[in-house]
Amino acid sequence: MSAATTRSRTPDRLCAEAVDLAREAAEEAAAPGVVGEHVALVSEGDRVVTHFFECKEFGYRGWRWAVTVARASRAKLVTLDETVLLPGPDALEAPEWVPWSERLRPGDMGPGDLLPTEADDLRLEPGYSGEDVPPPNSVVSEEMAERVDAEDAELADLSDAEATAGTARGSIAAVAEELGMRRARVLSRYGLHTAADRWEESFGGKTAMAQAAPASCVSCAFLVPIAGSLSQAFGICANEFGPADGRVVALDYGCGGHSEAAVMPKPPRPAPPVLDTVAPDVLALRPSREGSVPDAPDATEDLGHS
Repeated sequence: MSAATTRSRTPDRLCAEAVDLAREAAEEAAAPGVVGEHVALVSEGDRVVTHFFECKEFGYRGWRWAVTVARASRAKLVTLDETVLLPGPDALEAPEWVPWSERLRPGDMGPGDLLPTEADDLRLEPGYSGEDVPPPNSVVSEEMAERVDAEDAELADLSDAEATAGTARGSIAAVAEELGMRRARVLSRYGLHTAADRWEESFGGKTAMAQAAPASCVSCAFLVPIAGSLSQAFGICANEFGPADGRVVALDYGCGGHSEAAVMPKPPRPAPPVLDTVAPDVLALRPSREGSVPDAPDATEDLGHS
Protein backbone atom coordinates (compact mmCIF):
# COMPACT_ATOMS: atom_id res chain seq x y z
CA MET A 1 0.00 0.00 0.00
CA SER A 2 1.41 3.37 -0.99
CA ALA A 3 2.01 6.26 1.37
CA ALA A 4 -0.64 8.34 -0.38
CA THR A 5 -3.39 5.86 0.56
CA THR A 6 -2.33 5.64 4.20
CA ARG A 7 -2.13 9.41 4.63
CA SER A 8 -5.18 10.95 6.28
CA ARG A 9 -6.97 13.55 4.17
CA THR A 10 -8.38 15.45 7.16
CA PRO A 11 -5.69 17.21 9.23
CA ASP A 12 -5.61 16.48 12.92
CA ARG A 13 -7.39 19.28 14.79
CA LEU A 14 -4.82 19.78 17.54
CA CYS A 15 -1.90 19.61 15.10
CA ALA A 16 -3.61 22.04 12.76
CA GLU A 17 -4.14 24.51 15.62
CA ALA A 18 -0.46 24.41 16.65
CA VAL A 19 0.45 27.35 14.42
CA ASP A 20 2.24 29.26 17.19
CA LEU A 21 4.38 26.23 18.06
CA ALA A 22 5.35 25.84 14.41
CA ARG A 23 6.16 29.54 14.07
CA GLU A 24 8.41 29.48 17.12
CA ALA A 25 10.29 26.53 15.68
CA ALA A 26 10.71 28.27 12.32
CA GLU A 27 11.94 31.50 13.93
CA GLU A 28 14.40 29.54 16.02
CA ALA A 29 15.86 27.84 12.94
CA ALA A 30 15.84 30.96 10.73
CA ALA A 31 17.35 34.39 11.09
CA PRO A 32 15.27 37.03 12.90
CA GLY A 33 12.56 38.63 10.80
CA VAL A 34 12.64 36.23 7.83
CA VAL A 35 9.62 34.09 8.78
CA GLY A 36 6.52 35.50 7.13
CA GLU A 37 2.83 34.74 7.19
CA HIS A 38 1.31 31.29 7.60
CA VAL A 39 0.38 30.26 4.06
CA ALA A 40 -0.83 26.64 4.22
CA LEU A 41 -0.90 23.36 6.08
CA VAL A 42 -0.80 19.80 4.76
CA SER A 43 -1.76 16.54 6.47
CA GLU A 44 1.18 14.16 6.26
CA GLY A 45 -0.62 11.25 7.96
CA ASP A 46 -2.49 10.34 11.09
CA ARG A 47 -1.87 13.13 13.62
CA VAL A 48 0.97 14.57 11.53
CA VAL A 49 0.64 18.05 9.98
CA THR A 50 3.13 20.32 8.20
CA HIS A 51 2.73 24.09 8.50
CA PHE A 52 4.15 26.36 5.79
CA PHE A 53 5.34 29.91 6.45
CA GLU A 54 6.46 32.51 3.95
CA CYS A 55 10.23 33.04 3.71
CA LYS A 56 11.41 36.65 3.50
CA GLU A 57 15.09 35.83 3.12
CA PHE A 58 16.72 37.66 0.22
CA GLY A 59 17.46 35.30 -2.66
CA TYR A 60 14.80 32.76 -1.61
CA ARG A 61 11.81 34.04 -3.51
CA GLY A 62 8.95 31.57 -3.35
CA TRP A 63 10.56 29.40 -0.66
CA ARG A 64 8.67 28.39 2.48
CA TRP A 65 9.54 27.31 5.97
CA ALA A 66 8.01 23.86 6.54
CA VAL A 67 7.47 22.85 10.16
CA THR A 68 6.07 19.38 10.83
CA VAL A 69 4.28 18.71 14.13
CA ALA A 70 2.87 15.43 15.42
CA ARG A 71 0.75 14.06 18.25
CA ALA A 72 0.90 10.64 19.80
CA SER A 73 -2.21 8.46 19.92
CA ARG A 74 -4.65 9.53 22.66
CA ALA A 75 -2.30 12.37 23.63
CA LYS A 76 -3.25 16.04 23.75
CA LEU A 77 0.30 17.39 23.62
CA VAL A 78 1.56 18.38 20.15
CA THR A 79 5.32 17.95 19.66
CA LEU A 80 7.76 19.26 17.08
CA ASP A 81 8.97 16.84 14.41
CA GLU A 82 11.27 18.80 12.03
CA THR A 83 11.87 22.23 10.51
CA VAL A 84 13.17 22.69 6.99
CA LEU A 85 13.26 25.30 4.23
CA LEU A 86 11.58 23.98 1.06
CA PRO A 87 10.94 25.52 -2.37
CA GLY A 88 7.38 26.41 -3.27
CA PRO A 89 5.62 25.99 -6.61
CA ASP A 90 7.05 29.28 -8.01
CA ALA A 91 10.33 29.25 -6.08
CA LEU A 92 13.55 30.55 -7.54
CA GLU A 93 15.83 27.50 -7.63
CA ALA A 94 19.36 26.86 -8.83
CA PRO A 95 19.72 24.74 -11.98
CA GLU A 96 20.17 21.03 -11.57
CA TRP A 97 23.72 20.03 -10.80
CA VAL A 98 25.60 18.64 -13.78
CA PRO A 99 28.82 16.62 -13.42
CA TRP A 100 31.99 18.30 -14.65
CA SER A 101 32.42 15.72 -17.39
CA GLU A 102 29.05 16.77 -18.84
CA ARG A 103 29.22 20.46 -17.97
CA LEU A 104 31.81 21.55 -20.51
CA ARG A 105 30.44 23.05 -23.70
CA PRO A 106 32.12 24.09 -26.97
CA GLY A 107 33.84 27.44 -26.54
CA ASP A 108 34.23 27.19 -22.74
CA MET A 109 37.98 26.59 -22.79
CA GLY A 110 40.24 29.57 -22.27
CA PRO A 111 44.00 30.22 -22.19
CA GLY A 112 45.73 27.86 -19.77
CA ASP A 113 42.80 25.44 -19.48
CA LEU A 114 43.51 21.73 -19.88
CA LEU A 115 40.99 19.18 -21.12
CA PRO A 116 42.35 15.65 -20.56
CA THR A 117 40.87 12.84 -22.63
CA GLU A 118 40.12 9.45 -21.17
CA ALA A 119 42.04 6.39 -22.23
CA ASP A 120 38.88 4.75 -23.58
CA ASP A 121 37.54 7.84 -25.38
CA LEU A 122 35.33 6.58 -28.20
CA ARG A 123 36.40 9.44 -30.44
CA LEU A 124 40.02 8.25 -30.52
CA GLU A 125 41.89 5.12 -31.48
CA PRO A 126 45.59 4.15 -31.51
CA GLY A 127 47.60 5.84 -34.22
CA TYR A 128 49.81 2.80 -34.74
CA SER A 129 49.72 -0.70 -33.28
CA GLY A 130 52.05 -3.66 -32.97
CA GLU A 131 49.30 -6.23 -33.37
CA ASP A 132 50.41 -7.10 -36.90
CA VAL A 133 53.89 -8.50 -36.36
CA PRO A 134 56.02 -8.06 -39.51
CA PRO A 135 57.99 -11.00 -40.96
CA PRO A 136 61.57 -11.55 -39.66
CA ASN A 137 63.14 -10.28 -42.88
CA SER A 138 61.15 -7.04 -42.80
CA VAL A 139 62.94 -3.78 -42.14
CA VAL A 140 60.58 -3.11 -39.20
CA SER A 141 60.89 -6.51 -37.50
CA GLU A 142 62.32 -6.85 -34.01
CA GLU A 143 65.15 -9.08 -35.26
CA MET A 144 66.29 -6.51 -37.79
CA ALA A 145 65.98 -3.77 -35.21
CA GLU A 146 68.25 -5.65 -32.82
CA ARG A 147 70.84 -6.14 -35.54
CA VAL A 148 70.81 -2.47 -36.43
CA ASP A 149 71.17 -1.45 -32.78
CA ALA A 150 74.05 -3.89 -32.30
CA GLU A 151 75.88 -2.55 -35.32
CA ASP A 152 75.37 1.03 -34.22
CA ALA A 153 76.62 0.21 -30.72
CA GLU A 154 79.79 -1.36 -32.11
CA LEU A 155 80.51 1.48 -34.50
CA ALA A 156 79.84 4.25 -32.01
CA ASP A 157 81.33 2.32 -29.06
CA LEU A 158 78.18 2.85 -27.05
CA SER A 159 77.05 0.93 -24.00
CA ASP A 160 74.00 -1.30 -24.05
CA ALA A 161 72.01 1.19 -21.98
CA GLU A 162 72.80 4.03 -24.34
CA ALA A 163 72.04 1.90 -27.38
CA THR A 164 68.57 0.95 -26.15
CA ALA A 165 67.70 4.44 -24.95
CA GLY A 166 64.94 6.25 -26.84
CA THR A 167 63.03 4.80 -29.77
CA ALA A 168 64.59 1.63 -31.16
CA ARG A 169 65.69 2.01 -34.73
CA GLY A 170 63.88 -0.25 -37.17
CA SER A 171 60.75 -0.48 -35.05
CA ILE A 172 57.26 0.47 -36.20
CA ALA A 173 57.34 3.51 -33.92
CA ALA A 174 60.65 4.67 -35.42
CA VAL A 175 59.37 4.36 -38.97
CA ALA A 176 56.15 6.16 -38.08
CA GLU A 177 58.11 8.94 -36.39
CA GLU A 178 60.38 9.37 -39.39
CA LEU A 179 57.40 9.59 -41.73
CA GLY A 180 55.73 12.17 -39.52
CA MET A 181 52.86 9.89 -38.60
CA ARG A 182 53.77 9.09 -35.03
CA ARG A 183 50.67 10.13 -33.09
CA ALA A 184 49.71 8.08 -30.08
CA ARG A 185 46.03 8.32 -31.01
CA VAL A 186 44.03 9.43 -34.02
CA LEU A 187 40.36 10.08 -34.65
CA SER A 188 38.26 6.95 -34.74
CA ARG A 189 35.41 6.39 -37.16
CA TYR A 190 33.01 7.40 -34.41
CA GLY A 191 34.97 10.62 -33.81
CA LEU A 192 34.90 11.44 -37.53
CA HIS A 193 31.15 10.86 -37.74
CA THR A 194 30.36 13.01 -34.70
CA ALA A 195 32.51 15.85 -36.04
CA ALA A 196 30.88 15.59 -39.46
CA ASP A 197 27.39 15.67 -37.93
CA ARG A 198 28.30 18.71 -35.85
CA TRP A 199 29.71 20.62 -38.83
CA GLU A 200 26.81 19.60 -41.05
CA GLU A 201 24.33 20.95 -38.51
CA SER A 202 26.09 24.33 -38.28
CA PHE A 203 27.15 24.87 -41.91
CA GLY A 204 25.35 22.30 -44.01
CA GLY A 205 23.03 22.23 -46.96
CA LYS A 206 19.87 22.17 -44.82
CA THR A 207 20.52 25.52 -43.14
CA ALA A 208 18.49 28.59 -44.04
CA MET A 209 21.59 30.34 -45.41
CA ALA A 210 22.35 27.48 -47.79
CA GLN A 211 18.74 27.24 -48.97
CA ALA A 212 18.79 30.90 -50.02
CA ALA A 213 22.30 30.84 -51.56
CA PRO A 214 22.75 31.23 -55.34
CA ALA A 215 25.12 28.22 -55.47
CA SER A 216 26.88 25.73 -53.19
CA CYS A 217 30.41 25.88 -51.81
CA VAL A 218 31.63 23.08 -54.06
CA SER A 219 31.81 25.59 -56.95
CA CYS A 220 33.06 28.56 -54.92
CA ALA A 221 36.60 29.87 -55.33
CA PHE A 222 36.79 30.75 -51.63
CA LEU A 223 36.61 27.06 -50.62
CA VAL A 224 39.95 25.73 -49.32
CA PRO A 225 40.20 21.92 -49.66
CA ILE A 226 41.15 19.76 -46.69
CA ALA A 227 42.96 16.44 -46.57
CA GLY A 228 41.72 13.09 -45.37
CA SER A 229 38.48 11.22 -45.79
CA LEU A 230 36.42 14.28 -44.83
CA SER A 231 37.67 16.12 -47.93
CA GLN A 232 34.88 14.47 -49.92
CA ALA A 233 32.24 16.35 -47.97
CA PHE A 234 33.86 19.40 -46.30
CA GLY A 235 36.22 22.30 -46.86
CA ILE A 236 37.22 25.58 -45.22
CA CYS A 237 35.66 28.92 -46.12
CA ALA A 238 38.14 31.72 -46.86
CA ASN A 239 35.69 34.52 -47.62
CA GLU A 240 36.20 37.23 -44.99
CA PHE A 241 32.73 38.64 -45.69
CA GLY A 242 30.99 35.27 -45.47
CA PRO A 243 29.22 33.99 -42.33
CA ALA A 244 31.51 30.93 -42.16
CA ASP A 245 34.92 32.56 -42.66
CA GLY A 246 37.59 30.24 -41.23
CA ARG A 247 35.02 27.52 -40.47
CA VAL A 248 34.63 24.02 -41.82
CA VAL A 249 31.68 24.03 -44.22
CA ALA A 250 29.92 21.25 -46.09
CA LEU A 251 30.30 21.19 -49.84
CA ASP A 252 26.53 21.62 -50.22
CA TYR A 253 26.55 24.72 -47.99
CA GLY A 254 26.34 28.14 -49.57
CA CYS A 255 25.88 31.83 -48.88
CA GLY A 256 25.44 35.12 -50.71
CA GLY A 257 29.21 35.61 -50.88
CA HIS A 258 29.69 32.94 -53.54
CA SER A 259 32.53 33.82 -55.91
CA GLU A 260 30.36 33.22 -58.98
CA ALA A 261 27.31 35.05 -57.75
CA ALA A 262 25.54 37.27 -60.31
CA VAL A 263 26.88 40.82 -60.63
CA MET A 264 24.58 43.40 -59.12
CA PRO A 265 22.78 45.28 -61.94
CA LYS A 266 23.48 48.98 -62.35
CA PRO A 267 20.72 51.34 -61.36
CA PRO A 268 18.63 52.28 -64.44
CA ARG A 269 18.96 55.76 -65.88
CA PRO A 270 15.79 57.79 -65.64
CA ALA A 271 14.06 58.60 -68.94
CA PRO A 272 14.15 62.21 -70.18
CA PRO A 273 11.18 64.25 -68.98
CA VAL A 274 8.17 64.41 -71.29
CA LEU A 275 7.55 68.05 -70.41
CA ASP A 276 10.52 70.41 -70.46
CA THR A 277 10.10 72.58 -67.38
CA VAL A 278 13.31 74.61 -67.96
CA ALA A 279 12.97 76.11 -71.48
CA PRO A 280 10.11 78.56 -72.15
CA ASP A 281 7.18 77.45 -74.27
CA VAL A 282 5.95 79.82 -77.04
CA LEU A 283 2.16 79.84 -77.27
CA ALA A 284 0.36 81.58 -80.19
CA LEU A 285 -2.73 83.68 -79.48
CA ARG A 286 -4.06 83.30 -83.07
CA PRO A 287 -4.04 80.32 -85.33
CA SER A 288 -1.11 80.52 -87.72
CA ARG A 289 -1.36 80.31 -91.49
CA GLU A 290 -0.41 77.08 -93.11
CA GLY A 291 3.30 76.96 -93.84
CA SER A 292 4.14 80.17 -91.98
CA VAL A 293 5.60 80.71 -88.61
CA PRO A 294 3.39 82.76 -86.33
CA ASP A 295 4.73 86.07 -85.16
CA ALA A 296 4.93 87.05 -81.61
CA PRO A 297 1.74 88.78 -80.51
CA ASP A 298 1.74 92.55 -80.38
CA ALA A 299 0.56 93.84 -77.10
CA THR A 300 -0.62 97.26 -78.52
CA GLU A 301 -2.57 95.62 -81.33
CA ASP A 302 -4.24 93.34 -78.91
CA LEU A 303 -5.10 96.29 -76.72
CA GLY A 304 -6.57 98.23 -79.68
CA HIS A 305 -8.93 95.41 -80.63
CA SER A 306 -9.94 94.79 -77.06
